[in-house]
Amino acid sequence: MRWKREFWKNVLPSMVAFAFTGIYAIVDGFFVGRNVGDAGLAAINVAFPLVALLQASGAGLGMAGAVQIAINKGKKDQLRERRYLGNALVLLVLAGILLTLLLQLTYRPLLEWFGASGEILDYGADYIRIIAAGSVFQVFSTGMVPLIRNYEGAVMAMSAMVAGFITNILGDWYLVSVEGYGVAGAAAATIAGQIVTVIPCIWYLVRKVRIFRYACFKLSKETIKYLLLIAISPFGLTLSPNLVILIMNKGAVIFGGDLAVSCYAVVSYVICVVQLLVQGIGDGAQPLIGRYYGSRELDLVKKVRKTAYIFAAAVTAVSIGIILATKDQMALVFGVSEPVSRMYSHGILYFATGLIFGGFLRITISYFYAVEKNVSAYILIYGEAVLLTLFMAGFFPRLFGTDGVWMAPLAEQMVLAAAGILLLKKSKVRV
Repeated sequence: MRWKREFWKNVLPSMVAFAFTGIYAIVDGFFVGRNVGDAGLAAINVAFPLVALLQASGAGLGMAGAVQIAINKGKKDQLRERRYLGNALVLLVLAGILLTLLLQLTYRPLLEWFGASGEILDYGADYIRIIAAGSVFQVFSTGMVPLIRNYEGAVMAMSAMVAGFITNILGDWYLVSVEGYGVAGAAAATIAGQIVTVIPCIWYLVRKVRIFRYACFKLSKETIKYLLLIAISPFGLTLSPNLVILIMNKGAVIFGGDLAVSCYAVVSYVICVVQLLVQGIGDGAQPLIGRYYGSRELDLVKKVRKTAYIFAAAVTAVSIGIILATKDQMALVFGVSEPVSRMYSHGILYFATGLIFGGFLRITISYFYAVEKNVSAYILIYGEAVLLTLFMAGFFPRLFGTDGVWMAPLAEQMVLAAAGILLLKKSKVRV
């Protein structure tokens, strides 16, 4: 069937592209952990929510444009499609410039607010100062990928991410391991990788999509308003795991100290890869769901959604198996100390269980914003940080100490999964 071919053609490259987006920070953590130590690894983890802000801004605006492009393709409304494409690109440029200025002015007090101090604060400031200087490339690399997927560019987007990833690895090896520039070298390698990712994406839009002839760049108040309204969902979906990192780091500092922070750095790297693979499934299915929704082929919307759920469940099951098989060795790969490794092998069990519920949530959220059910998506996305904050401030850590810190996100995901089921049943889109 045609829809099945299109599903795999979109989803598989999307998964790879999303995975490489998250692996940038993991590669930095790997080289920094082995060459700088626990403090350097913890610093990158504490600082990563600011990196995620850049990625989320790009993903939010890019996905908002992609959703409307897909829907209007289904409606065969080329004028609106061209307007959404052009306005989304303009907003990506403006967002990159604005975030560069904001982060350069505020990164150090923000890191202090995140809980960083002493050596971790100094390392985190070195890392973010360079990342902030390349904000435009971070925003563009994540923002153009969903736009390109709507113009049969899923393979190009994946290839661009792979090229950037290889550049980042080589840069980390040379700047961190060989030249000894530490966290600053890791940040420079990340920016180099993002630049390499952006170049082929721009080439594709110019040569294949012919954006300067096709896209409508004249800003429309109505178009911008709707783009920003939709962007809240994918922005939050991309940023939410990193708000979780922020909350978890605070909890780890209070109830487990620096060892728990270093342990959670490794946990977050491992879990991040699985989350991004599943998010890649949801966002890869988005162009199809949006197009079929726009053309009112609601039976195909149902089939695509069901296939996404099944595939996400399979990926999650395999990932949990790998996590459990490597729980006693994985932390040592990052060069952490033996006490941190022992803490990881125990704590990762809670997070592996949470992936069962998290996978369902990510597909459900992607489906909601693909069919313009933004309020339902908002509830599931932003409910994560709210519930986790309540659970972290409440009885879990106070009763169970460090184990309670690891229990809180599992409890939050179980509650949200139940909410997601209820919202699906109440959805007015008859599929």
